[in-house]
Amino acid sequence: MQELPYCRRGHAFIFAEGNDSGGCRVVTPQSQSSPVEARLGWHTFFSDLVRFLLAPLILLFSGFFTANFIINGSYTWSQTSRTMALTLTVLILSREFVYKEQLSRNAAPSHAWSVVFYSCALPYIIGALVMLALWAL
Repeated sequence: MQELPYCRRGHAFIFAEGNDSGGCRVVTPQSQSSPVEARLGWHTFFSDLVRFLLAPLILLFSGFFTANFIINGSYTWSQTSRTMALTLTVLILSREFVYKEQLSRNAAPSHAWSVVFYSCALPYIIGALVMLALWAL
């Protein structure tokens, strides 16, 4: 049991919700942990949503449009800058929202890199291959 600082009346805080006999406010550990548990549940759901749905879809389309840019051969400044911004965004998405999230879940770095491969690199390659297949037709 953890003792909290004394209130003005000299009574120590105890872990009970409401007020103690001296009128000092006290807090239970359950009331502090339930919002944290709710946030952890939402955090886990959001990170899984990014890993399994959002990142693969974005990277699939990104690979498709990057391959389209390369095959097209029209290297204007506006198209080049858009493709470079798209590539930079994809790299940031992969590192910040997939790789670092796996590390924050106490995964080994090798496991985190395999997650980046399956969630990010593989959809990007598939998108580029789809564009190449359509171009070959």
